Amino acid sequence: MAPDGLDCTGLYRLMALLSPAFPIGAFTYSHGLEQVIEDGDIRTAADLEAYLVALFRHGSGRTDAILLRVAHAAAMAGDDDAVLVARDHGLALAPSRERLLETSAQGTAFLDTCRKAWTPPAGRDGAAVFSRLVPQESAVDPWPYPVAVGLTAAAWSIPVHLTLTAALQAFAASLISAAIRAVPLGQTDGQRVLHRMEPVIAELVRSTDATTLSDIGSSAFGADIASMRHETQYTRLFRT
Repeated sequence: MAPDGLDCTGLYRLMALLSPAFPIGAFTYSHGLEQVIEDGDIRTAADLEAYLVALFRHGSGRTDAILLRVAHAAAMAGDDDAVLVARDHGLALAPSRERLLETSAQGTAFLDTCRKAWTPPAGRDGAAVFSRLVPQESAVDPWPYPVAVGLTAAAWSIPVHLTLTAALQAFAASLISAAIRAVPLGQTDGQRVLHRMEPVIAELVRSTDATTLSDIGSSAFGADIASMRHETQYTRLFRT
């Protein structure tokens, strides 16, 4: 076992759960970014980087990080009610219909796939909560994506700081992929932006340590408004 608590088997599972190939349809969502591009506010790699930094430090990136942390801690403690409170907060705090669709569709698909293909074995911390809240037989209720990831990572005993780093990197990569198609940007420019997001994500992981639902707050109003306006954008490549 590695010093951080993740062995090769755990790393394999984390990579699989947060892979772009995991069937949650992440490539179909832009998180309102398509509207920002349509408005002409993102034209270059530098524009995209500035937008992502603001989103992660002051908007949904930070909110999702806290939701994931809270769900992970609650599942590790065997607290079903606290996990459900995090779930309800994640759904209620969506600032637009499209953001609600994005997080709930991906989170629900994530848990549905996990229960069918990646069901955590009994006996692990968090596995009992997963089995109670994600039943094998009945349909999965709507779940926000970061809460679903936090619950599942806890059920597989994957450390929260590694889960959070991987989840935020996957979120950034998904938005960069959308920008590559919609701006358009070159693949190399996209990778440069993803590289420069590394310290931003590391800072976010550190700064949200020991946070609670009461610490959630957002000031990325432009991104929220863009997600609302995207509903009526005339030509769209993405669902959100």
